[in-house]
Amino acid sequence: MSEVPENLKYTSSHEWVRVEQDGTVTIGITDHAQHELGDLVFVELPEIGTHLEIEDASGVLESVKAASDLYCPIAGKVIAINTALDDTPELINQSPYDKAWLFKLEPTENSMPTLLTATQYIESITNTE
Repeated sequence: MSEVPENLKYTSSHEWVRVEQDGTVTIGITDHAQHELGDLVFVELPEIGTHLEIEDASGVLESVKAASDLYCPIAGKVIAINTALDDTPELINQSPYDKAWLFKLEPTENSMPTLLTATQYIESITNTE
């Protein structure tokens, strides 16, 4: 079973969301997603300053198996990207919830959609296996 931290919110497209104390939002991909993709070899992230809407394609993850689009779960402006992934995309395989966050957003006002709880996410991935 994949790791699914209780303190995060999730999307059906396998992104996780953490609302920080300052109101910004950190986004990454789930442990389940990185297992499904396999060994990651390249990560393309949005540029700082880019404004994204909910479900906008916001980047690409390439593994030895396939390429997969990232989708933005929350509308907002990109304020940081994890540049460590440029040289070591495999961090996503090693630490999807800690060292391998993908990007941070300053959310647009009233842009918090309904996201899945850890329990709901577990149910969604269990029903598709």
